[in-house]
Amino acid sequence: MKSVLVIDDNTEIRENTAEILDLAGYKTFTAENGKTGVEIALKEKPSVIVCDIMMPELDGYGVLHLLRKNDETQNIPFIFLTAKTERSDFRKGMEMGADDYITKPFEDIELLNAIEIRLKKNEIMEQKYAPTQQGVSQFIRDAKDTGLLKHLADQYDVEFYNKKQNLYQEGKRPRYIYCLLKGKVKCFKIHEDGKEYITDLFSDGDFIGYSALIEDKNYDDSAVILEDAEIMQIPREDFLNMINGDINIAAKFIRIITQNVKEKEERLLNLAYSSLRKRVAKALVDIQGKYSGADGSHPIEISREDIAHYVGTATESLIRTLSDFKGEKLIEVREGKILVTNLDKLRNLLY
Repeated sequence: MKSVLVIDDNTEIRENTAEILDLAGYKTFTAENGKTGVEIALKEKPSVIVCDIMMPELDGYGVLHLLRKNDETQNIPFIFLTAKTERSDFRKGMEMGADDYITKPFEDIELLNAIEIRLKKNEIMEQKYAPTQQGVSQFIRDAKDTGLLKHLADQYDVEFYNKKQNLYQEGKRPRYIYCLLKGKVKCFKIHEDGKEYITDLFSDGDFIGYSALIEDKNYDDSAVILEDAEIMQIPREDFLNMINGDINIAAKFIRIITQNVKEKEERLLNLAYSSLRKRVAKALVDIQGKYSGADGSHPIEISREDIAHYVGTATESLIRTLSDFKGEKLIEVREGKILVTNLDKLRNLLY
């Protein structure tokens, strides 16, 4: 059960607020002054704190300051409850780290909505998202579903792309962030010697092209459709407005992006220093995770040429390695499609 701590020196307001929260299904704690409020917060670790500003002994600003300094309470959502409406009070509270304000007198629904929004946001901020395209997509979907990114909706244009059609090209300025609703997409670079190197693969639900957009630079790779696709196009300006609308959401998003960049750097090191067998094994594990399901029940439907480009080797070398894997019963080949039969051994290949 979610809990709320109400700190207010006005007995009537404190008790009425607690009653509203009790009826809404929250476990409530109350404190008649800031000093007691801090003690209860440290002991009970409530899900949300609703605190008056003007109180004896320790005012609301002092409460917020002490709780933000403590590792155990610094991330608890904090809502000021105040009769003071001067702009300077709002600015001071927000600069200190308050999450919201409710001005007295307030409606019951206003209080409940404010608490619900802060709880939803806190759940997203505390959840660990994988440093992958899937993790980024899940984060944005969660933020949208909870109303934190209200404009991420289905009113944006959905375009249909055919296999081998370009989505964007290296060196071009980003105009959209793309949500892949259905299909498969690859991103790639062309080396000076003319060889292609696949930088990433995308499947249903993934967002594409956000790095260049967030970093405000031209695309450093190209994207092409691998399988007929339906793609929602979110205009650059709209997406930036959504992200910039909440600094905490933006920071969380950037942290996930940064982790993803580190993952790509590790992949490049793997390409440079690992044996061909380990590189091919890693590629099969990666591709299966993106396109074939974690249980490996579906074959990998991607061309040998594209797998070779993902590995960074010649197609002939890839085919020889796949033949070895087949002989070792790590994979099967059915109607030209690769089915991984021993995922654990591929993932932990020693040489």
